[in-house]
Amino acid sequence: MNGIHEISQRIRAMRELCGITPAEMAEATGLTEDQYFNCEEGSVDFPFSFISKCADRFGIDAVELITGENPRLKGYVVTHDGMGLPVQRWSGYDYRHLAPYFADKAADPFLVRAPYVEEYQEGEIHTEAHEGQEFDYVISGSLRFVHDGHEENLIAGDSVYFDATKPHGMAATSKDGCEYIVVIMRGGKSRWSGTSTCATSTRRTMRTGC
Repeated sequence: MNGIHEISQRIRAMRELCGITPAEMAEATGLTEDQYFNCEEGSVDFPFSFISKCADRFGIDAVELITGENPRLKGYVVTHDGMGLPVQRWSGYDYRHLAPYFADKAADPFLVRAPYVEEYQEGEIHTEAHEGQEFDYVISGSLRFVHDGHEENLIAGDSVYFDATKPHGMAATSKDGCEYIVVIMRGGKSRWSGTSTCATSTRRTMRTGC
């Protein structure tokens, strides 16, 4: 299991090896320096979008920060039932990356199992924004979806495609929770070419030192 603490250690190691200041990383991730430090220290939960933005700044695949390994598979990859890569995000949420080891991905697909949380039924839910576009498809249960001031209730078989640069969030509204597919798309050529000087010079350290 690659928890928050292990991922934050890899992020700190990459930042130091690349010679990037905390202020630069805070700007790259859209956080204040204090917020960035809390993430880098592993003292708070952070979303996949934070990991992705860090990876972009380092010129590597986000999976390298999650596992310490560089995705190398080409052509196609099969992920069998229950074998997705666990990605710790919010407490109680189960995120599984469905193509973690495919190289130069143009999108990140996840299987998500969200718990029913009473406070999210009427009150505000956590929102985030990141580059690209996103597609969500509800497999079972029902889902509260908010996007830039708009709100929808989705049930099994429903889907939504949206501009991910606007604040958005989801919360299960069915008592047994909700299971859904999330595909985060960057558009155009993959960001992770793996050719940056920083990425090339530090991969050995990522695999052996963190």
